[in-house]
Amino acid sequence: MKRLWRSVAWLCVITCLVVVERTLQRTADAQVSATPTYQVDPFWPRVPERWTLGQVSGVAVDSRDHVWIVQRPWSLESDEEAQNPEAECCRPAPPVMEFTADGTYVQGWGGPGEGYEWPADEHGIHVDYNDNIWISSAGGPRLRERTENHLVKFTRDGRFLLQIGKRGASAGSLDTGNLNNAADMYVYRETNELFVADGYVNRRVIVFDAGTGAYKRMWGAYGNVPDDDAPNTRRLEGPGSPQFNTVHGIRVSEDGHVYVADRRNNRIQVFTIDGTFEREVFIERRTRLLGTAFSVAFSEDAEQQYLYVADAGNGRVRILDRQTLQEVGRFGRIGRYAGQFVFLHNVAVDSRGDVYTAEVGGGRRVQKFIRN
Repeated sequence: MKRLWRSVAWLCVITCLVVVERTLQRTADAQVSATPTYQVDPFWPRVPERWTLGQVSGVAVDSRDHVWIVQRPWSLESDEEAQNPEAECCRPAPPVMEFTADGTYVQGWGGPGEGYEWPADEHGIHVDYNDNIWISSAGGPRLRERTENHLVKFTRDGRFLLQIGKRGASAGSLDTGNLNNAADMYVYRETNELFVADGYVNRRVIVFDAGTGAYKRMWGAYGNVPDDDAPNTRRLEGPGSPQFNTVHGIRVSEDGHVYVADRRNNRIQVFTIDGTFEREVFIERRTRLLGTAFSVAFSEDAEQQYLYVADAGNGRVRILDRQTLQEVGRFGRIGRYAGQFVFLHNVAVDSRGDVYTAEVGGGRRVQKFIRN
């Protein structure tokens, strides 16, 4: 009788395990099937014929679902520009350009002006909740000089509003008034604070009042104090590096969590808005050279279910579940054709869930991926 009861007990245990396994598998399958998929629009955008794009370092979407890019006219090669005034084609396009969702060109502006220092190495672009345009300067020919220590804010029609920092004035990662090759920025509506990925030279997230530019707070990896003298070695296994290594992307979710793309450490770190470390995920951690975690964006739904990561090192846009940080989808590969990436640099999402990507290096383009 005892043997019979043992057999029955083991049968029940095995049955329960099978049921649990199948339930988990169905849940996983349902999640995968619900993950959005995309189709590239090879004809987007329609750049005026007289213009040529240089490296497109940033892309953003405003409240009207208009798409903004920042591109680098200085990156054009000599054979990409008209060699004489009479030539029909081509001229460098303006640094900042606005397009409608269908790719129609709206306006362009940018460059030196009175009262501000135009970013010499155009890098990041952010459109805040008031549709103001923020531009950062990093990662270009002047990187070695370490003098691009500022970012600027404009109205949507290019009128200057604010500059934070000053060219050639940085005193390092503990400087509260200047940046050093800041890569990206984001204005959080609830607090009207500007979160900056200050990251090519400095090793921190720094926060300012978005209206006045007044300093608020800063932090480094894991919430540590930023240390410019710490080793800058990439760790491919074991405990993560205690310092950032090229802070390259930043976004704040509607529920108040700060997502930081730590490019050369191949990871995304998540913090509270006051800088308390919460968790992290590595993105293809053993990738070398460019790194993987370049830029982050959220899906368009109210819960912001998905986190999109621009992985330049592997030429992919990765889709993560924002709560678990587990990868649930991806698209793209390294290549020069539509839907592929040469040097994927930035990613943005509009209210319909369509995805926009920007490429630097030999890519020099912005692409649109329509959600299926």
